[in-house]
Amino acid sequence: MIEVTDNAVRQLRSLLETHGDTAGKGLRVQIAKGGCSGLQYEMALDARKEGDEVIEREGVAFLVDNESAQLLRGATLDYHDGLTGTGFQIVNPNAARTCGCGSSFEPTAATTA
Repeated sequence: MIEVTDNAVRQLRSLLETHGDTAGKGLRVQIAKGGCSGLQYEMALDARKEGDEVIEREGVAFLVDNESAQLLRGATLDYHDGLTGTGFQIVNPNAARTCGCGSSFEPTAATTA
């Protein structure tokens, strides 16, 4: 499904520890229409839903719905904390083109067929 880096795991654990009432929640990673390239990444703390693909690492869960999973197959979710940007970032081999900010993309023809 998707690869999750150690940095992403540590950051999600930290987020869950600082927010109250997070029992049974994980980081939902999904694709929605929008952004300057047609599709955009969205992430939020959420509870597991029926049909989700779940990636569990070191006691934390990353949740991906079935539709988003098709466009994220083979992608890597990382967390960067640097001068040029801080936050979760996705490296997606299914993106034919991405925008400058990295939050939206156009899928390859193979993933939309």
